[in-house]
Amino acid sequence: MDHGTLVTTRRMRRRFDPDRPVPREVLVRALTEATHAPSAGWAQGWDFVVLARRPDVDRYWEATRRPGPPDAWLRGLLTAPCLVLVCSDPERYLDRYAEPDKGWQDRSVDRWPIRYWDVDAGMAALLALLAVHDEGLGGLLFGVPGDRHDAVREAFGIPADRRLVATLALGHPHPDGDRGTRGSASRARRPVSEVAHEGTFGRPFLAERPTSTGYAEPS
Repeated sequence: MDHGTLVTTRRMRRRFDPDRPVPREVLVRALTEATHAPSAGWAQGWDFVVLARRPDVDRYWEATRRPGPPDAWLRGLLTAPCLVLVCSDPERYLDRYAEPDKGWQDRSVDRWPIRYWDVDAGMAALLALLAVHDEGLGGLLFGVPGDRHDAVREAFGIPADRRLVATLALGHPHPDGDRGTRGSASRARRPVSEVAHEGTFGRPFLAERPTSTGYAEPS
């Protein structure tokens, strides 16, 4: 599909068809396109741990689930046939920015008020989600519970110096949609006129005047 349609029709999916695996070629495409994300210094400090076999997916939930019955949101996620752990590698950035053309030889994390290793991993994850959507499948990005990071690292042999930025749940959307899952999807999208500012904060950049392209034009 064209870029505008791809971006504007993508949605986070919260429920999947558990009987339809994600084709290998879709995963290869998604991860290949993820590696085309921008990164600071072209450090490319991302890793992806693909859990496409049911025993591996189950091991993830064993490492992250808390006692008690799952809520509606988690029941939907448990149907995902594939999970991808999105990791960032701060050391690649510290090494890269200590090189002669950057010159930060002290390798101090304090030079990074924004941790771009996590930002860049998030952009790579978005490209993977767009690729999956273009293939007619769906995905959801969600976080690893803070107190379960070490358990997930241990379960999948992830080095201690990697940060668990997010998990992607991937699969064919459930025939019944996301019915019964938690209601973030029901929230309205904030308009451009509310979130974009012209010249100074608080002055709207765009008026909501739709065009034939589906976008708004400046007033």
